[in-house]
Amino acid sequence: MISANNQRIAKNTLMLYFRHILILLVSLYTVRVVLDALGVEDYGIYNVVGGIVSLFAFLSSSMASASQRFFSFSLGQNDLEKLKKVFSVNSIIYLGIALIVFFLLETIGLWFVIQFLKLPPERLDSSIFIYHFSVLTFVVNIIRSPFTAMITAHEDMQIYAYVSIVEAMMKLGIAFLLINLAGDKLEIYGVLLFIVSIISSAVFMVISFQKYKECQFKRFYWDREVFKEIFGFTTWTLFGQISNVFRNQAITILINQFFNPVVVAGKAIATNITSQINVFSNNFNVGLYPPIIKSYAANEKANMFSLIFNGSKITFFLMWIFALPMFIEMNTILNVWLKNPPPEAVLFTRLALIELLIHSISLPLGTAARAPGKMKFYELTLGSIQILIFIVSWIVLKLGAEAYSIYIVAIMANLAMFMIRLFIVSNLIDLSVKFFLKEVAFPVLGVIIFSMIPSYGIHYYLPEGIGFSGLSVFTSLVITTIVMYYIGLDKIWREKIQVFAFKKIRN
Repeated sequence: MISANNQRIAKNTLMLYFRHILILLVSLYTVRVVLDALGVEDYGIYNVVGGIVSLFAFLSSSMASASQRFFSFSLGQNDLEKLKKVFSVNSIIYLGIALIVFFLLETIGLWFVIQFLKLPPERLDSSIFIYHFSVLTFVVNIIRSPFTAMITAHEDMQIYAYVSIVEAMMKLGIAFLLINLAGDKLEIYGVLLFIVSIISSAVFMVISFQKYKECQFKRFYWDREVFKEIFGFTTWTLFGQISNVFRNQAITILINQFFNPVVVAGKAIATNITSQINVFSNNFNVGLYPPIIKSYAANEKANMFSLIFNGSKITFFLMWIFALPMFIEMNTILNVWLKNPPPEAVLFTRLALIELLIHSISLPLGTAARAPGKMKFYELTLGSIQILIFIVSWIVLKLGAEAYSIYIVAIMANLAMFMIRLFIVSNLIDLSVKFFLKEVAFPVLGVIIFSMIPSYGIHYYLPEGIGFSGLSVFTSLVITTIVMYYIGLDKIWREKIQVFAFKKIRN
């Protein structure tokens, strides 16, 4: 039989998985509507200007990750008093960082937008306006981070899923409003996104205050040692996220400096697609994060290793089942979706998918690295490589390379980071590198080879046309699913799936 823990993880995974399928469809269509409403130039402007704010957007995700680690650890130890202290201390840290970042963005950040970004002179005022509201939206997202972290630490994924779905639907509503509203559509878009952020954040906060005893401001709990532990952990987590987001957003600015806004729009399309697909793996790891941390806190290492090995494989599979057919039919997909996509979008998206797939395998390893709370060497090493990616990308573009070369640099760096991450984590939690390669790397390689060859073969021999492209996508999904089941999963997990499926059928 499937254990209660596995049942909970499976339920949370399915909830988040189907939630994101819906959000993915809504978001992709939203991009099409927004692109039509704003136009390619304004869409490129929004992504460049918003990219400055996104340089700091790592704060909300990394701080939520740090908070979730401490919330889950305390829950694993069944320590309510410590949980109250952790929430109180986190609230102070979040508020302080939100105020500091708001000041930096409205001074240094604004100066950078005006002085250094290549923006059409006639759109400068609108660009500054959209920048201000992007900053406000970002600050709201920081403030809500501890509440989303608390919800995921308690493994109440249905709450997280439902609110996210409503948020996506509101953004789709905004896209349709843009078509019919008069005025500067770029400015209206920024204001409406801010309003959506306010509404969804308020919902997360109200639910947390009503549902969890530790979420309250009636009594403030302070503990200097807890503050030092959280601050140290959060600082190094922030460094890792800073280096990652700096690399991604700074490279967007590099492309803005070396190429025209249409090329920037091509990268924006690739980033949007890969970020949506990446959420499939991230959602699974959201559900995986609490049990890994709780297993470590309870000193249940065998269970933790099982979660890491199977989590790494399933994380990759959740992306591969969509990435392979999209990779094969990318040209058709983009032309149907966007009508007239930027010329570079197809190649950019394919290369971005390769980078993302390499990174996906190591997501559970990143979670496991956070369990002991010793983040300095881990984040310093990987963060330095992220910065090197930007430096090397700048050099190759300066030497006259094409825009797609930035993805080649990133792919090579991600291969190196995967191996480095594996060896660091093996030292932190006594994880066997040999066993990880046997249980994860080899099955993943088998799935890639035995699903890619027949899928590409079918695509090659089918005639051109939307209908045949749909057939190619369908057969690729079927082939990939079968290969993952028989080659990617071991006998124990195949039996678990059979029991789970039969149980659902009988019910």
